[in-house]
Amino acid sequence: MKVSAIIPAAGMGVRMGSDVPKQFLSLDGKPILHHTLSVLDQCSIVDEIVLVVSEKEVLKAQQEIQSVHPKLKKVIAGGKERQDSVDNGLQSLDSETDIVVIHDGVRPFVSPDLIRETVEAARDFGSAIAAIPVSDTVKKVNEDALVERTIDRGGLWRVQTPQTFQVPLLKEAFEKARADNFYGTDESSLIEYLGREVKVIPGSEFNIKITRSEDLVLAETIAALVKANGPQSRAESLS
Repeated sequence: MKVSAIIPAAGMGVRMGSDVPKQFLSLDGKPILHHTLSVLDQCSIVDEIVLVVSEKEVLKAQQEIQSVHPKLKKVIAGGKERQDSVDNGLQSLDSETDIVVIHDGVRPFVSPDLIRETVEAARDFGSAIAAIPVSDTVKKVNEDALVERTIDRGGLWRVQTPQTFQVPLLKEAFEKARADNFYGTDESSLIEYLGREVKVIPGSEFNIKITRSEDLVLAETIAALVKANGPQSRAESLS
């Protein structure tokens, strides 16, 4: 079974309020993207990595990132939307790839164990995603910022990455989405649109997505914990 990972990292980081794309911002002295790719390098079940960046960052990534990550085989240009970028990555995989892992470039605290769990579940169920149950009270709010009602949080989960799929299934889902001009907020929504089931694997509160400046502050704290306690402290064992 050949497992490839696609790392979408073509965002411009508008919500971060920085001129530097968020994936290239420094975390513990190295770009956030470096930390993410390092986890994939360490995960024995992953055979190769495809990195998707904005067209203007391709050369930089090839020169500064690809050479230090042994599993990073391709750096390609993304598209207009995240879905387009992942689709580009999917089309670049060789025909021998059986399972594909999609993981955000700005989620540097994923654990190899969580990646492995999603791969094993995708092998059995076709698709699997990491997610955590909603613990906060959830409100439906109108355009005037007034609460309309409280939503029952039972059965509600916050979805993370990795999201992992059998390649033929994900390609079928992307083909239907393109044909119908359907855009989802994540890859698993395309599987749902196809009418197929998605298996949920419990994720971790430490598997944060760094999108705002306050996320970067939290990330530095997590990085210090990881450094103090060793790589195995990442994600699940910290929680």
